[in-house]
Amino acid sequence: QGVEFGWTALPCLVLVAIALPSLRLLYMVDESGSPELTIKTVGHQWYWSYEYSDLNEIEFDSYMTSSPYRLLDCDHRILFPSQTPIRVLVTAADVLHSWTVPTMGIKADAVPGRLNQLTFFSDRSGMF
Repeated sequence: QGVEFGWTALPCLVLVAIALPSLRLLYMVDESGSPELTIKTVGHQWYWSYEYSDLNEIEFDSYMTSSPYRLLDCDHRILFPSQTPIRVLVTAADVLHSWTVPTMGIKADAVPGRLNQLTFFSDRSGMF
């Protein structure tokens, strides 16, 4: 019985030792400081609406185009400044969508009636 208790208790202790720092880090990442730029992103069927509320109320729609990059190319790309903390608020107007920037490893689900938030720091500027 001692051996059974050992091989049950030891993995439990290892999992707790891994889980506690991970939970702390998860909450620290979620509590980010105030970003310099906030971008509101709304998913519609076959296009996205963007609003830069911090920069003179810039708004535009981005429609998908037919290109070799299936479902990843659009007519008006989003612009991220470099060396700037950025917050993206993602939601949907009609159905479930997935907002992503593959080159930066960013992805968020856009759900109608729910506001998801992404905060990141871009090391490079460009159109994505």
